[in-house]
Amino acid sequence: MRAMEAQELDLKKPAENGLRRGWTTGSCATAGVKAAVKLLEDGEIEDRVRVTLPGRQNFLVIPIARIENLGDLGVRAEVVKFAGDDPDNTRGATIVCTVRRNNLGSIRFLAGEGVGTVTEPGIRVAVGEPAINPAPRQMMIQAVHEILDGRVNPGYDLIIGCENGEAIAKRTFNPRLGIVGGISILGTTGIVEPMSLAAYKASIEVYIRVALAAGQTVAFMPGNIGLSFAKNKLSLPQKRIVQIANFVGFALDCAEATLAEEQRELDQLWLLGHPGKLAKILDGVWDTHSSKSAMAIQAIAGVAGEVALNSAQLTQLQEAKTVEAIVEQLGSSEEATRLWLAVEDRLEAIIGTRSRRVKRIYVRLFGMNGTPLGGAR
Repeated sequence: MRAMEAQELDLKKPAENGLRRGWTTGSCATAGVKAAVKLLEDGEIEDRVRVTLPGRQNFLVIPIARIENLGDLGVRAEVVKFAGDDPDNTRGATIVCTVRRNNLGSIRFLAGEGVGTVTEPGIRVAVGEPAINPAPRQMMIQAVHEILDGRVNPGYDLIIGCENGEAIAKRTFNPRLGIVGGISILGTTGIVEPMSLAAYKASIEVYIRVALAAGQTVAFMPGNIGLSFAKNKLSLPQKRIVQIANFVGFALDCAEATLAEEQRELDQLWLLGHPGKLAKILDGVWDTHSSKSAMAIQAIAGVAGEVALNSAQLTQLQEAKTVEAIVEQLGSSEEATRLWLAVEDRLEAIIGTRSRRVKRIYVRLFGMNGTPLGGAR
């Protein structure tokens, strides 16, 4: 669907939990790029631009804080991050986008001051590239094409930076992930959902009650990873699939309390997601937000040692910067399947101690791209 056919997503309308949404750093960068290309190619200054969101069914209208023609150096645009009611590390940050023609017929992404560079594998961006995730890259490419509107693409360098980005990055996992020099440009939907506040827990509780009332098989997921499995393999309707964000322990307790109130049991509870989130439970962590927990690498490495991975593989796992790096390193090998099955088994046992009224708990793990890792294969 073309951007002009899309519907505006009005951020004045609160999310279902009553809190305000925001826009991601990826949406900020896209807005800045679009405004810069518009001035560069059409000589027009816009103080607000439409940003097409992934899926192209909706768009945001994002204000441009400042824009300047730098002559031969291109055009520089600034956009301020609005995080809604989510306590985001980058809330209020100024994303700086400089666009210049490169006459190569292609779009290149470069790290400006305050945006990090990837130095280690495992985060879906190649080593040596600026830390700009795939979804924001595609959004920026789409924005360029929208401005060109069929005209020949001369090629552009998109230089994305962030004021005080290096200082902001110190409050994130970036230094530990091997991302040096600043923040990452993130976002898979273009929208910041207010998922990390106490008010969100109230909505989770409501969704859980609805799900339990709808049937004897329910799935919990921290995010969207595993959604296809829940719908297509488990044949679950949306009302029996609950997105619980980082609040794993809280969600399990809500389910247990509801079942106790109704003096009944649940036949099946499925927990679906990425091991980077769910494997934290192995360390007794039930709130998986990055500000409240360490990464799950060592917990997974501990299981790997128990299932007889060789010493070279164990060293690789222990030195990995992210859990996704472990997923990529092991691939679809026999050892990988053995490891993820063991992690799933241990998680099922631990969760079972907190969910006495659930007859059978199933945990299924998936990579960032949705690839099944263990029992879901």
